[in-house]
Amino acid sequence: MREGYEGTGPGAITPDGCAVELYSRLPLGEEPDIIAAAVPRGAHILELGSGVGRMTHALLERGFTVMAVDESPEMLERVRGARTICGPIEELDLGEKFDVVLLASFLVHAGDAEIRRGLLRTCVRHLAEGGSVLIQREGEDYHTNVPRERVDPSGFTLRIVSAEPVGDGVNSVRAEYEFPDAVWTHTFRARPLTEEQFEEALRETGLRVDEYLTDDGIWVRAVPAA
Repeated sequence: MREGYEGTGPGAITPDGCAVELYSRLPLGEEPDIIAAAVPRGAHILELGSGVGRMTHALLERGFTVMAVDESPEMLERVRGARTICGPIEELDLGEKFDVVLLASFLVHAGDAEIRRGLLRTCVRHLAEGGSVLIQREGEDYHTNVPRERVDPSGFTLRIVSAEPVGDGVNSVRAEYEFPDAVWTHTFRARPLTEEQFEEALRETGLRVDEYLTDDGIWVRAVPAA
């Protein structure tokens, strides 16, 4: 388990505290439609942090080719229809390029700034000429509107219980997922980034914002700065 990360509940838990069974249950929102509208039809996508393939499978259904990368073999066992690579994202070097690199799940907010730089360098390293990186950011009040909860129409309750500072601008966040038959918790470290800090993080790894794809600024298309 990575330092500062923890997960509880039934089934396998990944090194960053994510529960495989939980992610197999979570519904998918509008993310695949946002991605499909922002990239060329039939694009070759490198999905970093694919998990069990919730997004992978939806993108495959829309006609994209996807390579799914995750550090958890238990997660990747549930991915169907895509090539898979198991290993840490920040160390990935496949020796091939992709039309689109996808960095979702708020990975850009990694508590360790050097890991964040490694993630973004991996994006740049695998980007084909003319390609783009799609990044999912945290919402503006993610760390301040706590505690909060949301009852999902599918029947579970998500609670962000706390976001406590642990130093160097990093918070320890605790989330709870309550289903009728099971409860999972996830504790992880995240670094809040203002829009200015986010854009600076891109610049230091050779990227720049091309467009904020959603009104809330959560989904972003980035391209090489040069």
